[in-house]
Amino acid sequence: MLACAAGMSTSLLVTKMEEAAKARGLDAKIYAVSVSEVPAQLEKERLDIILLGPQVRYTEKQVAQQIGDRDVKLAVIEMRDYGMMNGEAVLATALDKLS
Repeated sequence: MLACAAGMSTSLLVTKMEEAAKARGLDAKIYAVSVSEVPAQLEKERLDIILLGPQVRYTEKQVAQQIGDRDVKLAVIEMRDYGMMNGEAVLATALDKLS
């Protein structure tokens, strides 16, 4: 799950990540929400990782507290990868964090 300021600016990145996952033969559910929706998503979805958009990097500690003892990884998307909408690089970041 990607979390950004409004949940909309990452829609293109989600599409690029889905394309990269498909090219790798991965079956992945990738979607974006507003960072304010993270607590509700943690309650209703089984998440492997939350990727924060660079514009909400300041919420990293807060989101880590919301994750608590759940087995959910957390990472911040690199500004350059986000700006270039590099779905392959962001997917690679997620997969590295999960391994």
